[in-house]
Amino acid sequence: MDTLWDNIEKLSAVCRAAGAHLPDEELKALQVDKVAEEAGEAMHALHGLKGLTTCGDDHTWSEVQNDLVGAVIAALLAMHYIDPTGARATFDEILHQRTRRGREAAAAA
Repeated sequence: MDTLWDNIEKLSAVCRAAGAHLPDEELKALQVDKVAEEAGEAMHALHGLKGLTTCGDDHTWSEVQNDLVGAVIAALLAMHYIDPTGARATFDEILHQRTRRGREAAAAA
């Protein structure tokens, strides 16, 4: 069974092949931009869910979640573009740092 990072590596290879005509730094920048695009789609779906769009789009929580997962995938791809060999370790290190307070609160409870 493939892990999340195995799938990210495979998808990264496909995406890099599609963008082979672009300089590496541009591919990295475009992938970071894709994170913002996907997050924006999640925000649009949330606005549609709450009836806050002017275009009359109706959305569901499932659509919001779908777009959030798209943002996560785009972010992991961006990390892999930036450092193909170290993305996993960097992610694990940052995740550990950023979740410290939650772990401490859970241990105290």
